[in-house]
Amino acid sequence: MKLHAFHKLSYGLYLIASEYKGEKTGYIANTVFQVTSKPPLLAISCHKKNESTKVIKKAGVFSVSVLKKELDVKLIGDFGFMSGSEIDKFQHVEMTTAKTGAPIVLNDAVAWFDCKVKEKVDLGTHLLIIGEVLESDLLSDDDPLSYAYYREEYKMLSPKNSPTYIDRDKLVAEELEDEGRSEIESGLDERKEADGDEMDSYVCAICGWIYDPAIGDPTMGIPPGTPFEDLPEDYRCPLCNATKNYFTKN
Repeated sequence: MKLHAFHKLSYGLYLIASEYKGEKTGYIANTVFQVTSKPPLLAISCHKKNESTKVIKKAGVFSVSVLKKELDVKLIGDFGFMSGSEIDKFQHVEMTTAKTGAPIVLNDAVAWFDCKVKEKVDLGTHLLIIGEVLESDLLSDDDPLSYAYYREEYKMLSPKNSPTYIDRDKLVAEELEDEGRSEIESGLDERKEADGDEMDSYVCAICGWIYDPAIGDPTMGIPPGTPFEDLPEDYRCPLCNATKNYFTKN
């Protein structure tokens, strides 16, 4: 089975939010799709261990904010890789309240949907939650963010609780196998030696974002060709805001 084939499936990127008895919750999702038009139904896939899933089940409502292509990546870092027990995800975002009472995040959104839960399907690790759209709005004509663009532009894969998660090491192994390498570990060592120590990439231990010196970090004004060792001491991960000491050699 070719794992990279799954990357050819098309997704968007969305912010799902809900609230129950004053407890707001939200997370980044790439699995939102329309099921029917009459009535208008949307489906989301939620990991059972996510706090957001528990709140949505209790509240029976959720909102979907469709994110735009060019956005503040901190929004993804806060809602996609941080827990609500660690930070107040909603502290610095612009919101409105939906007809159902669900919070709607407006930051970097091109459209939103207000949904009432109609059905839940147990899929083992995840719940497929189907909601009826009670209200929606179009906020701008900006292009929506696709998962492919997110993966290629920001060099990010899905977090572990995502329904599209694939282990990064398995993807690298598959790439080496496609290149005709017989020894995976040997192939990895050769790549590192070819790149040179000064051009090693580094991975954020918190969210998995990879700093590639050949690309730099345009979101932080770091030009291509800048080794990780030359980054400012106050450099932070553009996704989860982790400090430089949380990065390890990839």
